[in-house]
Amino acid sequence: MSKPYIIGIAGGSGSGKTFFLNRFLDHFSKEEICLVSQDDYYIPVAHNMTPEENKLYNFDLPRTIDAEHFERDVLDLIAGKTILKKEYTFNNPNTIPKMLEIKPAPILIVEGLFIMHFKGIADLIDMKIFIEADGATALERRLKRDLLERGYSNEDVMYKWIHHVVPAYNEYLLPYKDGCHKVIINNTNTTANIVKITEEISAELRTTVFGN
Repeated sequence: MSKPYIIGIAGGSGSGKTFFLNRFLDHFSKEEICLVSQDDYYIPVAHNMTPEENKLYNFDLPRTIDAEHFERDVLDLIAGKTILKKEYTFNNPNTIPKMLEIKPAPILIVEGLFIMHFKGIADLIDMKIFIEADGATALERRLKRDLLERGYSNEDVMYKWIHHVVPAYNEYLLPYKDGCHKVIINNTNTTANIVKITEEISAELRTTVFGN
């Protein structure tokens, strides 16, 4: 198999990356596209922490990611190899992690906070996409996600937002925005704009990758 076309999707917490990704994947079959997420490469620590330690621990730093394993798996997919990776479940003890089987495909999506910061990964990317939302919108989304899905209290979310999320965004994401091929502003909770954008990009890729 020839080298896949690699799309890198980055964006701050609450930017709407997950929704964008899900709508984007709708345009392709499983044989045409595969996805590897930085979130599954967090170095496991949360299960050993007290709630207070978890609150103070900064997950929004590149060193919390096993970047070497992440890059190795990306290179294996490029080489046409299937990878197996245990899902990372954050601090939710009620979630049983799945064993993810990711098979190579003509289009490979690499997504996460630090994919542009990890030079070994960034240098492999053919199309860099930056998803952006204003601070108020992003915080609202973060609050909703962490309260419902990850079991954090409102106080914990706000602490992490102020002390971890915003500083990390400014240091490890924002500097790479201007170097991206596409910057997508995602400030609304309506689906039409994002669906339209994913349709346009997928049509472009069908020409670039598949010659359709």
